[in-house]
Amino acid sequence: MTALEHPAPLTGPAVRCDLPGPRSAEYLARQDRREPNSRGGPRRLPIAITDGSGSFVRDADGNVFVDFLAGEGVLSLGHNHPELVAAMTAQLGKLTHALDFATPAKDEFSEAQLAMLPEALRPRMKLHFCGPAGTTAVEAALKLCKTATGRGGVVSFQGRFHRGAHAALGLSGPRPGAGALPAVRYPPYSSCPRCPAGPDPDACAATCPDLLERSLHDLDADHPLPGAVVLELVQGEGGVVPARADFVHRVRELTRELDIPLIVDELRTGCGRTGTWFAFERYGIEPDVIVASQALSGIGSPVSLIIYDERLDDWVPPPRLGAFRGNQLAFAAGARAIEVVNRDGLLDNVVERGDQFEQLLSPLASHPWVTDVRGTGLMWGIELADPRTGAPAPELALAVQNHALRRGLIVELGGRGDSVVRLLPPLNVAADVVRTAAGILLAALDTATRAAR
Repeated sequence: MTALEHPAPLTGPAVRCDLPGPRSAEYLARQDRREPNSRGGPRRLPIAITDGSGSFVRDADGNVFVDFLAGEGVLSLGHNHPELVAAMTAQLGKLTHALDFATPAKDEFSEAQLAMLPEALRPRMKLHFCGPAGTTAVEAALKLCKTATGRGGVVSFQGRFHRGAHAALGLSGPRPGAGALPAVRYPPYSSCPRCPAGPDPDACAATCPDLLERSLHDLDADHPLPGAVVLELVQGEGGVVPARADFVHRVRELTRELDIPLIVDELRTGCGRTGTWFAFERYGIEPDVIVASQALSGIGSPVSLIIYDERLDDWVPPPRLGAFRGNQLAFAAGARAIEVVNRDGLLDNVVERGDQFEQLLSPLASHPWVTDVRGTGLMWGIELADPRTGAPAPELALAVQNHALRRGLIVELGGRGDSVVRLLPPLNVAADVVRTAAGILLAALDTATRAAR
């Protein structure tokens, strides 16, 4: 038996060879032959992962990394949480897939999800289970609202990313390989540094909602009242941009005044990521539709759903989206994940670790290459730009990611031109791991900017 067949516990970062190491290089070479150039972030992270535990992963060469990508946030309780593994293992011998049939696992999962809603919402909200991906949940939310209102248009916001299906991707605005959808409007989002009114937060707070209001009231044959407004409260892949509270409140007031269903996209922010179970709770609003997926199982087993106001329940069978919508393993793990979150006070941990990040990253406020450090809970972004021109600095962000990896930290990029370094730790990340990761990140940024001068 080799050391990798009986691996040592993962307790801290340790990179012992150049990356990729020889074993990882073999896996990566085969992957490169078999898979397209369109594959995402791992192309910038040259390692082949063999196992993980909590906030750590190990590659094929025995190097250990702090994983602050966490499967793009789907591993909300980290890698291989023992209680979630046990719940899935027990379910595996009973039933794994059951479409829309009622099952004990689905019943327990549904009850747990509804119990996590604010008390005022619970009596009137329904669940619709979709295919395993977040994109199918977005599609379901659009179909629900268009059916209920009889209207076809949709309002999304600039900087959004609503997954990869054609309609869902169209909400994100024109992108390579996917044009804008007809009847979708893209008013500006509450991103003060890029507001049309300039970098004045007070002006921005008035401008974005005013532009939206004018758009919604400017009704004609080409721009009728939309069937839904879709809002992400913290733009994730858009660069970790939290919306201003006054902006969110105006959007909710406008949609309620005009009887437009408000869809809140909680794919990235849901299941505790911001310190409340859903991000909309932090803003004190009640959406009409909640889209959830990524962290619902807590362990990466796919499931997605929409939670919606029963007054919208006008569709009739079959409003199906995906044959894999009855994942019993995800239901079993997801119900147990909620137990763990409540029992272990993990929402409090998210808030505490978020405050810790804010403190540890505060030295970057005066860094010449850093234009903004922003986030909430355990969702953080560091935006980089050239101090000489103000242009986004994607090459620098990539260098920071590379230097961090070689020191034992996995982070992802996003935002304009991938110029934002993003952090998505597990909800149960420990204080000492956050401290270690922040130290690595600051050192990586220092090394990268010295080379960029």
